[in-house]
Amino acid sequence: MPDIVIHVVASALYAVLALHFWNTRWRARPAASAAASSAPAAAGLQAWERAAILVPLAAHGALLYSEMFAKSELRFGFAYALSAMLWLTVLFYWLESFLYDLDAMQPPALALAAFAVPLPVLFPGRLGAAYAGSFEFRLHLLLAMLAYSLFTIALLHALLMAAVERRLHRKEGAALGALPPLLTLERLLFRLIGAAFVLLTVTLATGFAFSETLFGRAMRFDHKTVFGVLSWLTFGLLLAGRQLYGWRGRTALRWTLSGFVLLFLAYIGSRFVLEVVLGRG
Repeated sequence: MPDIVIHVVASALYAVLALHFWNTRWRARPAASAAASSAPAAAGLQAWERAAILVPLAAHGALLYSEMFAKSELRFGFAYALSAMLWLTVLFYWLESFLYDLDAMQPPALALAAFAVPLPVLFPGRLGAAYAGSFEFRLHLLLAMLAYSLFTIALLHALLMAAVERRLHRKEGAALGALPPLLTLERLLFRLIGAAFVLLTVTLATGFAFSETLFGRAMRFDHKTVFGVLSWLTFGLLLAGRQLYGWRGRTALRWTLSGFVLLFLAYIGSRFVLEVVLGRG
């Protein structure tokens, strides 16, 4: 089957599943919301739903592997970065669903993945330089994508928590689909940010450590490095504020959003400007 067909099929399946979860979890707004529970809910995905998500997830993963890593020359760009980031996001949510009832997170995650799957066909990026095939570079790249994905999940968590809190303040009820209690979501949010912060720290450290090996020079403080370090500082301050001052709610959302924007600009945003706006590839 041609790759373009697999891209279209995987995107369509993600979109159909996003619509399904929106209709059954958000639109229906079950009366018995898991937000009313005092303990983490059991996994809410039905067996067929869990299996159905695996189909586009497997196809998407196979595409990324064949296009990015299976060949001797690594091809990369903003579209591949975004696609890989959202593939990992869906994978993490699928795994997380075994522990928590997070059905309400499926519609945005699956919809974003549906958008991202065909992007590499439209924006194929460029072949990496000779160093792109090295173990060090691929390790650095993998760590960066894992950090991006965990921060994406954290951002979606924070936005959903803000929506639930707004509904509660308006006395409209908390249900936006089945969710654990807000305090559980908050603990999950900061665990995600903490894990992502560790990955981002290691990503920056490997970037500095491998720079001499890969490029034959010390790490330059270009826009990627500056935005990456600023994002690292932002998330570090957020975690410190949480530990020292108990930051939560809108404060946590603002810091999470700010850190994510800086991280997005570090590579994906800057590559989008170069490849699409300026046409430099």
